[in-house]
Amino acid sequence: MTGFTPLEYQDGYLPIADHGLIGDGTTAALVARDGAVVWLCLPRFDSPPVFCRILDHERGGAFSVAPEGIVAAHQYYEPDTAVLVTEMRTPGGLVRLTDALVLRSGARLEEDVAADRGELVRLVEVLQGPVTLHIDLEPRAGGEVCGRSEALCIRPAGREDIELQLSSNLTIAEPHTRLELQSGARLSLVLRWDTLSRRHRPVAPDEALEATRAAWRQWIAGFDYDGPRVPLVRRSAITLKLLNAFAYGPILAAPTSSLPEWIGGPRNWDYRYSWVRDTAYAVYALSRIGMGREAFGFLGWVLDAFERHGRPSVLYTVDGDRPPPERVDPELRGYRSSPPVRWGNAAADQIQHDIYGEILDCAYIWQRQQGALDRQLWTRLVPLITAARVAWDRPDQGIWEVRTPGRVFTYSAALCQVALERGARLAVRYGYHGETERWRATADEIVAAILRDAWDPKLAALTANLGGGPLDASLLTLPLRRLIPAEHPKMVSTVRAIQTGLGAGGGLIYRYLPQELPDGLHSNEGAFLICSFWLVDNLAMQGRVREAHDLFETLCDRAGEVGLLPEEIDPTSGAFLGNYPQAFSHVGLISSGVNLARLAAEPEKAAVP
Repeated sequence: MTGFTPLEYQDGYLPIADHGLIGDGTTAALVARDGAVVWLCLPRFDSPPVFCRILDHERGGAFSVAPEGIVAAHQYYEPDTAVLVTEMRTPGGLVRLTDALVLRSGARLEEDVAADRGELVRLVEVLQGPVTLHIDLEPRAGGEVCGRSEALCIRPAGREDIELQLSSNLTIAEPHTRLELQSGARLSLVLRWDTLSRRHRPVAPDEALEATRAAWRQWIAGFDYDGPRVPLVRRSAITLKLLNAFAYGPILAAPTSSLPEWIGGPRNWDYRYSWVRDTAYAVYALSRIGMGREAFGFLGWVLDAFERHGRPSVLYTVDGDRPPPERVDPELRGYRSSPPVRWGNAAADQIQHDIYGEILDCAYIWQRQQGALDRQLWTRLVPLITAARVAWDRPDQGIWEVRTPGRVFTYSAALCQVALERGARLAVRYGYHGETERWRATADEIVAAILRDAWDPKLAALTANLGGGPLDASLLTLPLRRLIPAEHPKMVSTVRAIQTGLGAGGGLIYRYLPQELPDGLHSNEGAFLICSFWLVDNLAMQGRVREAHDLFETLCDRAGEVGLLPEEIDPTSGAFLGNYPQAFSHVGLISSGVNLARLAAEPEKAAVP
């Protein structure tokens, strides 16, 4: 926990890092250090936002609870929970605000069932007073006050499916209320939303908070990690779980949309969906620290989605459907005037061949933990292995989802190799029918093609495409997937070239340079954080352990006050960029921590088995 610091707004916005995340496995909210809920989609992660001030500080709407005259604030999580505390200091007062999207009593977060109550609890305690407390409930585009005697009722404009109900232990009769509170005063606020499909027995706010604390602490009790930066790895595990749609199984790339990858630039995407790749990475990271049950939920979810739609897709909604078409919001101006604000994601229509390897790798890891792979699951995996054998040398849009004509990306070919190699292993291990020898032969052919055709002697590096191309930081994953040993001369040289050619300073790495790898957009972007964690892994596996540890510590120090990480970082200022918090970044932190710990104990266990 850090000390109080002043609030510093730029263009009317707090820095992205000045926000904590709360969630209930159905939706998530961002709470700013000034006491405002500036992001909340209802009723679920990928629904339209009711509050989105972070995307337009004038028109986005927020639910603000704050004392008048804040001079400094700080945030922290209650230990081992997703209950967030914001403390705000005024010249003569101190207010503690405790926030949670509360869970049902007795909820077990490792089970694939919904746990939410559809309630946001905000508990205010005046630690020093007196204070003037402002409560402002303002949905995006305003709302109509409804007639309810027991609670303030608001129907957000344009949302016939949602009704907001604000109840309190004190009288809150208007959307904008001012209260004079003395030291020791306690105010409880409960924001409920009715979708006309369910009702819960009312529970006292303190009781709901205690049930929520208990559920999170029961889940994190399975945490198993003994390596560097334990508290931050522990927090990363909780953050990934906050991005998990409990009832379905996937993990979101991020809970937000359109936070810019460069201030003023157009690289603003909707990440409130589950990418097959991102979820596979996340469940693997969780499985390495004792949270392996998420892997099976993901496998079932993604295979069901594949079968439902007839072919694999890059990303899905939380319930396995196709996301809506990508569109630009004409009303919102974007964070710090960085338009466009987008809803939906056109990457859903792309071809990305790496998804075959992501699924097979996840299945392989899961069966190692369970010691079994049932025949029905195997029959659902075989078509993916077969597809990888055909697709590996065909163009696609790649891991970075370029919006240009497809190319044969080295990373995509590598993950097709993973699908074939893991498939062959599984067939042999369990005696299942499959074209094992053919799969193995193609897997060997892919490795040879990468070493031969992706190698650029002028760059002295493996490159983005088979047949040549620019540097691409995704190739740092090749040793992690056991395609090419980290100490292979071409891999050592590639790491050196990426450090030099894609290095952004301070241990940060660009994923690629857009002017060298055209992606259909003409703008800068920040350094992609997970690439730096991949660099940590490579350095450690090449025996540069001290250098790897130092880089890991530097990256961990970049986490925000409450331990959250963004997608990207501005190398010049250290400011957070992109959607937040980002699953990929927390996956990288967990995996690098595990790799460093395992390399210290047993070097052969560091990479993916």
